[in-house]
Amino acid sequence: MDQTEIFEGERPRLLAIATRVLGDHAEAEDVVQQAWLRLDRTTARGEVVDNLPAWLTTVTTRLCLDRLRARTPVPVDDEQLADAVDASPDPADDVALADTVGVALQAVIDRLTPRERVAFVLHDTFGFEFTTIAALLDTTPAAARKLASRARAKVAQPRAEDALADWEVVDAFMDAARGGDLERLLQLLAPDAVVGADEAAVLAGTPANIEGREQVAAFFNGSAQSALAVLVDDRPASAWFHRGTARVVFDFEVTDGRVSAITFRAAPDLLARVVRRDGPDPR
Repeated sequence: MDQTEIFEGERPRLLAIATRVLGDHAEAEDVVQQAWLRLDRTTARGEVVDNLPAWLTTVTTRLCLDRLRARTPVPVDDEQLADAVDASPDPADDVALADTVGVALQAVIDRLTPRERVAFVLHDTFGFEFTTIAALLDTTPAAARKLASRARAKVAQPRAEDALADWEVVDAFMDAARGGDLERLLQLLAPDAVVGADEAAVLAGTPANIEGREQVAAFFNGSAQSALAVLVDDRPASAWFHRGTARVVFDFEVTDGRVSAITFRAAPDLLARVVRRDGPDPR
């Protein structure tokens, strides 16, 4: 098997690691592509990579760390990234994907230092040994363990302001629906999420009932392209407009940072109370 085939086989794993560390799928794809370009340059110089999965993981993780450091100022004596990859145990041996990180948890992870974030994600989410993490961070296993422990403490006791507001959950859900981001929709939905509708909305063509996270996510995936952010009796919602007038409201119930229910409403008295608010541009 040549290196291109090995890389393509490793790409999903590398992308999962980069996405979890960076919290941005598009940026993660860019990092994985950079790892491929670095591999291409390395082999072009005639250098031999003995353990390609380990090499790719190391390069991808260090590129992620570089991105995180670029986002967050760090002390001038912090370790610099090295192009040379030290020999380390094969990190592919014990990798196991955990359940998807919730939106509120991601908000906490976003405020960890770059090194805490890498140590925590690689150990607690992907099962990397601290000897491997230490090699990636150019530190000792004891120091890597301490970084992960410190991050874990921050995650276990998040600040009150880290919880997403209801309007942020609603807007994130609608943005994921428009973008066809099924994984994000599943993150934002409670396991027992349901969709309902009032009589006027059913007559307008909405479904009367959908039950279960997977079914609700599948229904909204790629839909609601022209829905706009609104308020209904001071509750954050979304609505489909026709010629400047709200026709159907998506009325959300948010519980513990996740969407537990969505009710389509088209009763005239409710539509009269719809107020536009700032939100993601559906275009």
